[in-house]
Amino acid sequence: MKRLIYITIPLCCLLLCSSARKEKREFDALYKDLPFKMEKVSRPSIPSRKVDIRDFGGRGDGSFLNTEAFKTAIASLASKGGGHLVVPEGIWFTGPITLVDNIDLHVSKGAIIVFSPDHDLYPIIDTNFEGLDVRRCLSPINAYGAKDISITGGGVIDGSGEYWREVKKRKVSSDQWKEILKRGGVLAEDGSVWYPDEGYMKARKTAGSLNYPDPSLDENEIKTFLRPVLVSLRECENVLLEDCTFQNSPCWNIHPLYCNNVIVKNITVRNPHYSANGDGIDIDACTNVVLVGSSFDVGDDAICIKSGKDEDGRRHARACSNLIISDCTVYHGHGGFVVGSEMSGGVNNIKVSGCRFIGTDVGLRFKSTRGRGGLVENIWCNDIYMKDIVSYGVIFNLYYEGVAATDMSGKTESDLKPVDETTPEFRNMHFNGILCSGARQSVYINGLPELPIRGIDFHDCIFKAQKGREVHYAEDIIFENVSEEIKK
Repeated sequence: MKRLIYITIPLCCLLLCSSARKEKREFDALYKDLPFKMEKVSRPSIPSRKVDIRDFGGRGDGSFLNTEAFKTAIASLASKGGGHLVVPEGIWFTGPITLVDNIDLHVSKGAIIVFSPDHDLYPIIDTNFEGLDVRRCLSPINAYGAKDISITGGGVIDGSGEYWREVKKRKVSSDQWKEILKRGGVLAEDGSVWYPDEGYMKARKTAGSLNYPDPSLDENEIKTFLRPVLVSLRECENVLLEDCTFQNSPCWNIHPLYCNNVIVKNITVRNPHYSANGDGIDIDACTNVVLVGSSFDVGDDAICIKSGKDEDGRRHARACSNLIISDCTVYHGHGGFVVGSEMSGGVNNIKVSGCRFIGTDVGLRFKSTRGRGGLVENIWCNDIYMKDIVSYGVIFNLYYEGVAATDMSGKTESDLKPVDETTPEFRNMHFNGILCSGARQSVYINGLPELPIRGIDFHDCIFKAQKGREVHYAEDIIFENVSEEIKK
């Protein structure tokens, strides 16, 4: 017996050491020749303990409301130091799920979590959205100040966004429009937009094209308009999202805000092409993030980098920095990789490589406007392959005013404005090995006359577009070994 014990202990140690070495090597290739210093990300530390949602009264029949089962199961795990909440095959209908320290929500392959469209289940809370401190509905999946959390397993998470979002008639087919009308709701006076309810339409009239209604309105009356992002992770550390599908969000899909040490690996993000504010992932004022091997097919910007908006963003003063984005594919989306327009806290040290953008409105999109402030610098985009881009292969637009790039008139101004903390600054960005096969225009750079865009270089790139590059209010712009095939 003693001999057996002496043999077994070293074997266990070897296995643990082997596992640690494997994890350490997981992203080593991404850090090779990285042009900036960045801490190596690590997976969250979660105990091996497992529980099954069914052991807490959960039922995956598609109609039973599992809100209490999720709450009880997570509380039980947390009381023991954490572990894995296993959601097996089935359709798990539920209200919001709140993650806490040391919890893995393991959505098994074959499992579908569907969030209830009952708005009463989602209280209105203080949060931050589109870079401003605002009041919005609690997110279906949410965490605040949590450490060592993850969502894994390969299953599907559906936000029932069709019950929250407005829909523009021009963006859908006649058959889709008929199905939308069957949900009830109300129409704009001219019949061009469907709203989920009267309160939403009332809020939209006061908000215009933005998402900030008249603050004097009763927030409970306009609650649908205050629709949440699907996954909200605020002030969290050591986060992992892996293998799952996130889809049909009420607003943005995934929103890590003020988080550190985040891994997003092999996920799929889907939204209808017509989904209002249907972003893929918005990495907002986070540090040390790796996004790898994931695909996006969404209704707005796909992979978007943010850091706050205007005075709120400058007051928080939290930059988004140290990001590696690799081997991702974007299909429909307003932009494949996007910085802004909420970037008032600053954005720096990002490498984007080996990504594919197929049919997106814009490939690489950088946007801001006077009033934002913030410094965006030190971004490297290497080996990006684009096909059938609707408008611009690469665009810098510092006159962004909430208008899609496909609708932009390309206006410039000759009058100088004072340079102060509200003036956005973009500089030191590098593009190498960009292949764009089909676009309306290859490269469009539209800076500010008072603070031009500076230090942008393109090397070894091929653009096949209807129109060649165009540059306004920019300095130290280099095009070296850049080919442009112009086909009207």
